[in-house]
Amino acid sequence: MLTQTTTRVLEPDDLDAALAVLDREPVANAFVTSRVRVAGLDPWRLGGEMWGWYEDGMLTSLCYAGANLVPVCATPRAVRAFADRARRAGRRCSSIVGPADATAELWRLLEPHWGPARDVRAHQPLMVTDRMPDDIAPDPYVRRVRKDEMETIMPACVAMFTEEVGVSPLAGDGGLLYQARVAELVGAGRSFARVDEHGKVVFKAEIGAATPQACQIQGVWVAPEYRGRGLAAPGMAAVLRYALADFAPVASLYVNDFNTAARRTYRRVGFEEVGAFMSVLF
Repeated sequence: MLTQTTTRVLEPDDLDAALAVLDREPVANAFVTSRVRVAGLDPWRLGGEMWGWYEDGMLTSLCYAGANLVPVCATPRAVRAFADRARRAGRRCSSIVGPADATAELWRLLEPHWGPARDVRAHQPLMVTDRMPDDIAPDPYVRRVRKDEMETIMPACVAMFTEEVGVSPLAGDGGLLYQARVAELVGAGRSFARVDEHGKVVFKAEIGAATPQACQIQGVWVAPEYRGRGLAAPGMAAVLRYALADFAPVASLYVNDFNTAARRTYRRVGFEEVGAFMSVLF
């Protein structure tokens, strides 16, 4: 019998209770919800542990502890408990990411033990839309990436990741994990690109997470030599059309606050800011 407050690693039998927490904020929690709906709560399949915070026997907050540390619907008391557990376990993640307020408090408590971080992005606007833009036609050349096009899409994915995160995804294991993730998205029909006549990717994006309530667009990238030609907004409109037609009634993304060009593009396509994420990169 769980009384008062406590935190523990969730087990497969806790799935319904965990989904009930995740469904409270379907847009903000799309990444974790997507993983849990596919893998359940078994750590081997999930790629990490799911920590639960209980108050008076009720599961009220979660924290995904895998390659990322992600607080979910985390109250201030839950954040303190998760920080304590993370500190005792030692850092195993490459980033802390999640809703800005909870993530900021989690990092404040962990920084003395885990710091310094390689980069802290304290305010990343969370943007959503549930409809197509009226005034931007989707790029007809943006299409799903085929399974036999991994050699075509990988260089663009590596370039985007390196530019966005500041390190190459090929470091460490030679890119095996990253290549597997890209292949997973391609295989699921969630990778989209425009390829020029020379077989080079000039625009690409992925639907990185998808649940029945919301999906999250990520990895938006235009090849440097094609920037400034007006490809981004029609490309995003094309990906948005796929997202709303095939995956979920709401599409979301989050973007670095200093990336003014991207924020302007997303607003043109109809995305509106509804909150903020924060990322701590190691």
